Amino acid sequence: MALRHPAFALLALSVLFFAVFFLAPLVVVLGASFSDDRGHLSLVHYARVLLDQYHWEVIATTFRIAGLTTVCCLLIGYPLAWYLVRIVRWPAWRRVCLLLVVIPLFTSNIVRSFGWMVLLGRQGLVNSTMVDLGLIERPIRLLGTDAGILIGMVYILLPFVVLSVGNALDGVDPSLEHASEDLGARPWQTFLHVVLPLTLPGVMAGAVMVFSLAVSAYVTPALLSGGRVTVLSMLIFQQYSSVFDFHFGGALSMVLLLLTLVLLAVAARTQPGHWRLA
Repeated sequence: MALRHPAFALLALSVLFFAVFFLAPLVVVLGASFSDDRGHLSLVHYARVLLDQYHWEVIATTFRIAGLTTVCCLLIGYPLAWYLVRIVRWPAWRRVCLLLVVIPLFTSNIVRSFGWMVLLGRQGLVNSTMVDLGLIERPIRLLGTDAGILIGMVYILLPFVVLSVGNALDGVDPSLEHASEDLGARPWQTFLHVVLPLTLPGVMAGAVMVFSLAVSAYVTPALLSGGRVTVLSMLIFQQYSSVFDFHFGGALSMVLLLLTLVLLAVAARTQPGHWRLA
């Protein structure tokens, strides 16, 4: 019994923290979204969201950018994780590579976004490099476009995929690959039928983290969009900070939360092996 009391205390503190800093604000926002200025029950704010084409365009832009960010992070992160786990043999060099991967996580989103504003400008390093290489004749506009936001988001969220996939790759038994090769499978067949299925939980975990963070991101889209591209988080922030319409802002927040949960639930059910979100 003596051992149970400290564990119970720790669990109670965790539950209390979760209830105060997550559930309580969520309940407040949910209640505000279903009430009008007089405090009466109303669905008018949800009607504004669902019946206005502009809001559907913003929602589509939000999920398009989040989806593309997730796909790009997977396409870049899986080979990078493979390099770190399977190709790098020197422990010291592997630690250096891991440090380079996680360094962006120790920098403020605002600082990283301002850095990309400088790099993606018409006279920035990206445009200058492409002009010098002959890829383009003159500088192109990257800031204020989906491409500019996508570059910044991928840079910020890539470490989550690398770490998640790398951990899954490290847990794959090399003897399974050797057995596949002994049975006559080519390297690409071994990867598709042995390695990839075994690392799929890590891939899904990284994809879920990236998508969840990308769909709710505010700082990076706000700074790199230049006011030309609007995502749902920016619209929510505008309702709370400029318009002071907490009821409509709550409705937008609940719509974003619900759509995100629905998409993640659908993705979880469509994965082989009945993958479930933890």
